[in-house]
This record gives sequence, C-alpha cells and structure tokens, in this order.
Amino acid sequence: MTETFKAIVADEDAGKRIDRFLADVWPEFSRARITNLITHHYVHSKHYGINFRPSDKTREGDVFTALPPPPAPATPSAEAIELNVVFEDNSLIVVDKPAGMTVHPAPGQETGTLVNALLAHCGDSLSGIGGVKRPGIVHRIDKDTSGLLVIAKTDLAHHGLAEQFHAHSAERAYTAYVWGLPSPSNGSIETTIGRHRTDRKRMAVGGTPGKRAITHYSVKRSFGLAAAKLECRLETGRTHQIRVHMSHIGWPLIGDPVYGKITPARRSQFTPEARESVTSFKRQALHARLLGFEHPLTGETLSFLSKTPPDLEILEEVLEQALQKPHL
Repeated sequence: MTETFKAIVADEDAGKRIDRFLADVWPEFSRARITNLITHHYVHSKHYGINFRPSDKTREGDVFTALPPPPAPATPSAEAIELNVVFEDNSLIVVDKPAGMTVHPAPGQETGTLVNALLAHCGDSLSGIGGVKRPGIVHRIDKDTSGLLVIAKTDLAHHGLAEQFHAHSAERAYTAYVWGLPSPSNGSIETTIGRHRTDRKRMAVGGTPGKRAITHYSVKRSFGLAAAKLECRLETGRTHQIRVHMSHIGWPLIGDPVYGKITPARRSQFTPEARESVTSFKRQALHARLLGFEHPLTGETLSFLSKTPPDLEILEEVLEQALQKPHL
C-alpha cells in the first residue's frame, strides 16, 4: 500500500519555494523527486489544489498532501503488442501508430506503450540515447494522434535522425479536421509554445519556457463554414504544436478534449444527426500522414505515407453528408 505524506506550513516556513519546503519536511524524497510529483499532480495543496508550480511560494497554514505512485520498474518491459511496421532494417524502424497508444512509459502509463511493443519486436537492438524509458525514440506524436513514427535501432542512426529533426529537414505532414473554415486558406503560424502558466497539463502560445514553433497549413476541403480538412506541415516539433496553433488562430481540431472548443454558430450549421456524431468524436482529429527523411547510414531519401484511419474516414463522410443536407 502506498504511504501518504502530509506537511503543514508553519509561520517560519511561509514564503519558501514549495519544492524546497517539501524537500526539507519529507527527507524521504530528493528535490528532483518532489518536483516530479508536483508536476504530475501527485501533491495536493489546501490552498492551490493540484495546479501549482514547484517554484510557487508556501502560505502559512497551508496543508500539502502527497500520495506517490508505487515504484515503477527501472526499465520498460517488453510486451507482445502487434505493430504496424511500414519499414525496417538494421538501423531503424518506421511504424504506423494507432490512436490511443502512448509512445513511451510515463507516470500513470507504464505499460501498453509503443516502447513496450518495440522492446518485444526489436529486442536489445534499440538505441539507448533516449534513456531507459525512451529507447530509440527520436520524435513523438500524442497518444490520441495516429500515424507515422521513425525509431532508431542504433546510436549512430539516432544521432543522424535527431540532427535532421533539429535542422527541420525531416518532412512531416498531418491531416487535420478543424472547426470552421480557416481564412486565408493557406498560411503559416509562428509563435513560441511552452507550458501553460496555470494548467501544467496544457501547452500554450506564450507559455514557459517558450520555444519557437512554426506550422504551415493549407485547406484541402471545406464543409461549408462549419468545418474543414487541412494539411499541416511541421517546421518545428513542439508538444501539442498543431493542436495549440490551430486553436490559437481560431480553428481548433475536432474532437480535441483540451483545445477544441466549438462555438454555437458552428454547431448550428450541422443537421442534428451530424451534430451528435461530430461533437462526440472520441479523439483529436489528427493523423501523421507523411514522414520523409534521409537514411542516416545510406543517405537514401525515404518517404512514407499512411492511409487515413477508419475513424477519420467516417468523420469525413459525416461532414460531407451534413454539407449536402439543408442546415437547420
């Protein structure tokens, strides 16, 4: 059974950084461990709730409670999970990840990830540069985003691929379905993206620490003024980048539970049947359709395409049918 830890802020401790205060009163944990527990919302404050930063200040009389998760295995375990392998050689492997699969283990998701499946498929041949939790991982896509990923099987391949992603020479194109019809129909979004200042699970334009982020988009099909199918190309690769950028300019992704709020005006343009189907779509409507890069050992230019998954094909059919019917 996991032990619960409790701390009350006395008068002399008020005004201290929370992570320093908790590291002093809970010597069982290092300060780094305290930071990790706060970041992943395992620490509750009577005053702040769970949405606070390690650097926030303590307040006299506040009560902190921590219920740490049980210790995780030092390394991910191999699991016999079916993979859709698009390409594989001795240096790298390209897979088509389904929506719903997390890329690598993290607190609360230690099993069932792409890394667990890769360890079973590749054995000990994955690059170790990504660390014990992320062997071979060069880039990521969100759990509920489907599509193509390349994973390194050797350190040399990892270095070569990482350099291409850092230099923005790797080609990445996504299919996205958004609320509304973007205007202009082609454009580029350039901002900084960082962690949301008050909700640490979200990213935000202007968040901290801000990193340069560039997304190029073009409308491939419109469904009246209510929705559109886009191609989004990444010049950079920040966490949640397309989702944050499209929401920032007013055309959020359909199905996005974090950034995808729909306006009543857009909702009203659908027939009742289509409205229910579209608004209840179970994930962000985003698919990593194209991935291209230079093979880090042979120099060969490789390019891969992923077919639109069935749930997005159904979504497009619903949007098309809604467009053909009179609006209510």
